[in-house]
Amino acid sequence: MSTIAESARIHPMAVVEDGATIGEGVKIGPFCHVGPHVVLHDNVELLTHAIVTGRTVIGKGTRIFPMAVVGGDPQSVHHAGEETTLSVGANCTIREGVTMNTGTADFGGQTIVGDNNLFLANSHVAHDCRVGNHVIMSNNVMLAGHVVIEDRVILGGGSAVHQFTRVGRQAFVGGLSAVSYDVIPYGMLNGNPGLLGGLNVVGMTRAGIDRAVIHRVRRAYKAIFEGTASVRENAAAIREEYADCAEVMQILDFIAADSDRALSSPTRGQKG
Repeated sequence: MSTIAESARIHPMAVVEDGATIGEGVKIGPFCHVGPHVVLHDNVELLTHAIVTGRTVIGKGTRIFPMAVVGGDPQSVHHAGEETTLSVGANCTIREGVTMNTGTADFGGQTIVGDNNLFLANSHVAHDCRVGNHVIMSNNVMLAGHVVIEDRVILGGGSAVHQFTRVGRQAFVGGLSAVSYDVIPYGMLNGNPGLLGGLNVVGMTRAGIDRAVIHRVRRAYKAIFEGTASVRENAAAIREEYADCAEVMQILDFIAADSDRALSSPTRGQKG
């Protein structure tokens, strides 16, 4: 039996299946469909024709627009109907035609989306992705399976991210870019194939990062990608020098971490 808060407003032409949990102040418009294992926390709004299915939890204040399908089965040939999940955080905006899939059993079974994110029309979050907070995915952005998008990343319209790729904190990916390799925090990537073209200085400035810090990050970036050794060797060599700079250390830790993908660089990430 469904658990529906008294203050929830459900249009008579919507379908809420038995077993769903509907929080206070939730609004469900006409022709929406809410599956039996769905949890909609307080003040979630589903506009007309939105579908939330699967074992999916939607955080407080999130709005889901028409024709979005949130919580569908993973688009993976290995999925055999296992009970996997999708978690979407608070205050997200999920625009028209967006699709988000649950995870796959072989990789923990969870797709996780954070808070305060904006997903523009027809963008896609595939199985087992991890999306941080304050992320913007523009129209038609495609995340393949197992992608990690860290906080405050902006992905331009029509960009595509290869499976198992990481995009670091506050990176910027230009429209129609092909992201085949990991993108460092604060990096700026454009093109197909995607090339690392420097730092997202505009984003760093808007985030309130001091100008002197930005200059230090620029010097570190140059040392990493223009040094005489490999990218990882160059990064390791400057670690002590920049130990007091959190932004540089985020980049160095990202480079040092284990990953299934190579690193993007000005030469397609083939160094290191």
